[in-house]
Amino acid sequence: MSDAAREEPGETTQDPERLRDDIERTREELGSTVEALAAKADVKAQAKQRAEEGKQALRAQTQRAQEKVSELPSPVSIAAGVVGLLLVLFLLKRR
Repeated sequence: MSDAAREEPGETTQDPERLRDDIERTREELGSTVEALAAKADVKAQAKQRAEEGKQALRAQTQRAQEKVSELPSPVSIAAGVVGLLLVLFLLKRR
């Protein structure tokens, strides 16, 4: 195994290409960390996100309620059923 392959983290190497790779990887990790910290610090954006999630949940709940209501029989059909039942009872009593 070469010396570069056996190197422990934190040790320095003289290989310029490996140093460039390490620097690039560190920059990417640092960029990701900074983005994550910036997102956590942006309270306004978090509040907007939560509000939007709440709106979406409310819309979904409203849609489900509307679907359940539309599945219920309409007042006209209920009234027609009651009138029909009363008519049948009236006719049966006349006999």
